[in-house]
Amino acid sequence: MTVNVAAKPVRILVFAKAPRPGFAKTRLIPALGTVGAAALARRMLDDTVADALAAAVGPVELVATPHVGTLAWRDIALPTGIAVTDQGEGDLGQRMARAVRRTAERGEAALLIGTDCVELGPAVLRAAAATLCTHDAVIHPSTDGGYVLLGLSRFHPRLFSGIAWSTETVAAVTVARLREIGWSLHVGNAMHDIDVPGDLRHLPVRLPERDGPPRQ
Repeated sequence: MTVNVAAKPVRILVFAKAPRPGFAKTRLIPALGTVGAAALARRMLDDTVADALAAAVGPVELVATPHVGTLAWRDIALPTGIAVTDQGEGDLGQRMARAVRRTAERGEAALLIGTDCVELGPAVLRAAAATLCTHDAVIHPSTDGGYVLLGLSRFHPRLFSGIAWSTETVAAVTVARLREIGWSLHVGNAMHDIDVPGDLRHLPVRLPERDGPPRQ
């Protein structure tokens, strides 16, 4: 078993889609409408980036799709003090692998998160970063079988290849692979993603108003 005993700088990688109608949070459209779903996506993006900055564990990088130079990101103001990179091509695993590899090549540990979990506040991010001083990896599963946070002291391609993304097996397979490669692992509490209408009850804030009738 290997243990990351030497603390490294920690970079928070925030994976996000442009919060545009019909592009982000499309599974919430039946409940919120197209504009309402995009409005919630924008709010969750803003809150996630703000929480990542407030955690103050190291650099914050928004890993965006599409590229922030496209019209999809027009009029979306991003805070100063964050890096912005492009997710690029490929499946989710390939895109995450590139970002984590890039981070590891800088000599930094990575906290990989999305914008779907309202429970990932600054305290959780700080605790995850601290865990990487004593463990090779930390994961917070999501209640739907994925994960809301994956912290890694370094890169390993096995963690991102051959995984059935967006299924209920993602966290279990990732945990199994971490153990197979012999890395020390801390498994944190499971948290809720906001992906489908039934998840909206976990939001601590008022929902956006619907912009039209439910889809049939």
